[in-house]
Amino acid sequence: MPPAAPSRVLFYGVTGSGKSSAARAYARATGLPEFSADDDIGWLPGWQQRTVEEQRDIAAGIAAQDRWVLDSAYGVWRDVVVPRAELVVGLDYPRWLSLARLIRRSLRRALTREPVCDGNHETLARLFVEDSIIRWHFRSFTRKRRVMRGLQADPGMPPAILFRHPRQLDAWLAQLTATAGRAGRAEGL
Repeated sequence: MPPAAPSRVLFYGVTGSGKSSAARAYARATGLPEFSADDDIGWLPGWQQRTVEEQRDIAAGIAAQDRWVLDSAYGVWRDVVVPRAELVVGLDYPRWLSLARLIRRSLRRALTREPVCDGNHETLARLFVEDSIIRWHFRSFTRKRRVMRGLQADPGMPPAILFRHPRQLDAWLAQLTATAGRAGRAEGL
């Protein structure tokens, strides 16, 4: 069982499932500091990825802290953060749902030039290159599902809860927010 109020929480899921938004909502509800796998650990401007050693060092620094919410864990450093997590929240959504979200999000970002991944920008052309985020979804979908289901099934791992639909996640976050609100009001008495 996870602690009553986990203070080191890893969100994990397939590409396009909404991990960053979920982690942000959890961090807001709990007051925990939020970290981004893409912005804080993985990417540099100009779509350059940090070296594996740099990523592992940064991930280890985050994991060593007492309080954090992390929106994902790349395979090259997942082993650094998972053992420190008090709870893994898996977004195990069907392919059609996560792919539809990913396409909508990617098109919006390309059209609005919204910065992503440490100030980089998605473009329409970038959606069709060999290492595009959409192709990555197809290459990584089965593996990411296997990882989160494995984490949940392994008693040697931190507790993991899997949500199969955004409604389940939204209900859990709403309950968490309500609980945090009641606790805050009680402290103010």
